[in-house]
Amino acid sequence: MKVAVAGGTGLVGRYVVEELGAAGHESVVLSRSRGVDLIAGGAGLDAALDGVDAVVDVSNVTTTSARKSVAFFDAAGRNLLDAGERAGVRHHVVLSIVGIDRVGLGYYRGKLRQEDVVRGGSVPWSVLRATQFHEFAGQTLERVPKPFAVVPRMRTRPVAAREVAQHLVKLASGPAQGMAPDLAGPRVEQLVHIVRQLLRARGERRVVLPVRMPGTVGAAMTGDGLLPVDDSGPRGVETFDAWLARCVVRGGSSSLRGG
Repeated sequence: MKVAVAGGTGLVGRYVVEELGAAGHESVVLSRSRGVDLIAGGAGLDAALDGVDAVVDVSNVTTTSARKSVAFFDAAGRNLLDAGERAGVRHHVVLSIVGIDRVGLGYYRGKLRQEDVVRGGSVPWSVLRATQFHEFAGQTLERVPKPFAVVPRMRTRPVAAREVAQHLVKLASGPAQGMAPDLAGPRVEQLVHIVRQLLRARGERRVVLPVRMPGTVGAAMTGDGLLPVDDSGPRGVETFDAWLARCVVRGGSSSLRGG
């Protein structure tokens, strides 16, 4: 099977490419570095999707703006689906996020638009909503310069990025499912707590400032808004503690591929 991976140079995308290879599939990375632009009219997509059986979309944009997020995921989703239809792609798989319909963050509005675009397309589709990755703690730290660490109060069930990739490859290898069961990590964590764990593991001193988001967003984040509504979906195996012990080196450096 030949599978195109949109965002194949990113955190999850690299794992998807590796897992495809391990399963005996051929992968095509869709990224600007490979001559494909998902936004600018889908430049390079038609050639890249020639002979492709399935598309796994793990593309991403770094923003908290609803406008920018919606614009990116709308354009990327439509360009991928249109090119996929022309190429005869049989299955379009998208990675989304658990709780985006219950927590009104700007970025999540873009992910909801992406899901809507996929539903409205003609290519058979599957959407896998997953919880935050273990790397989310570090990404939170990167948003604020030292010596502070502003961390939103939220409950999450972090999952290993590699395990997410494994589920995406499994989905792509089978028939379209529509909305697949939510994927989450093995246990619920408080983001503030795991950020502090990460800082200790790195031997890094920063002033952690927990912040509760205002209104209904804050209530949803500190409650169950970002958690699966039931336990019927698949669950990851690697805990945050295990990931931390495996991937983070004391002194500030960590594995960029730890998931």
